[in-house]
Amino acid sequence: MPSERARSALIDILRNIELAESFAQHLSIEQFKTDIQRIYATTRALEIISEASRRLPDNLKARHPAVPWKQIAGAGNVYRHGYEMIAAEVLWQTVQTGLTGLRKAVEAELASSG
Repeated sequence: MPSERARSALIDILRNIELAESFAQHLSIEQFKTDIQRIYATTRALEIISEASRRLPDNLKARHPAVPWKQIAGAGNVYRHGYEMIAAEVLWQTVQTGLTGLRKAVEAELASSG
């Protein structure tokens, strides 16, 4: 069962996965690339996911070895400091396919905590 701190981080991650997905929902990559508000909002949601993942204990992460925890945590540095290198295509692809495993792990952990 996750600690209260871990549970809070899991809730933050899940909420921001949902937000990121909603920002790109029903949009083609071309539509997404031209909507600066959605790009900013998606970047922020992914940044929060990254930061919240850093608050999770190692034993929780170890239960989900298929999730690329180090890359998720490291992505926040790119969002904060390498913002000029962030491509809308990468954000869109991350939201379309890159969050599924993380979502499953987070939902499993939250379900186990009641």
